[in-house]
Amino acid sequence: MPPRIRIIAILICIFLVAYVFELVRRRHLSEEYSMGWLIAGSMMLILSISEGLLVWVSNLVGATLFTSTLFFFGLVFLVTICLHFSIRISALTNQVRTLTQHMGILHSEKQSLEEQIGLDSLERNQSKLEKL
Repeated sequence: MPPRIRIIAILICIFLVAYVFELVRRRHLSEEYSMGWLIAGSMMLILSISEGLLVWVSNLVGATLFTSTLFFFGLVFLVTICLHFSIRISALTNQVRTLTQHMGILHSEKQSLEEQIGLDSLERNQSKLEKL
């Protein structure tokens, strides 16, 4: 891999790992999601630094260019992240639907109880007026 591309790849990986740490520190990213980003950034950094490992992996996947191998693994990671988030969004959508249904039932029960209490208090007031 040409030295200029190697330096750029190393700097990008270091920036990614440092940025993920900063996001976790500021509580903008949870630890659950940071692990995937840290592992991906670290693996890309290791591949960028170790030319022998990068050559071996490139030969293993059949890539002719070393940068293609790095982009390939980056793309695989992004597809995995998208699939993971799709699963999480589906689960959260089901939870929101269930919570909304429960809230609707509770609201309906609350209104019927309020109506019952309101009618009972009106009947009491009317009986007090009739006694007077």
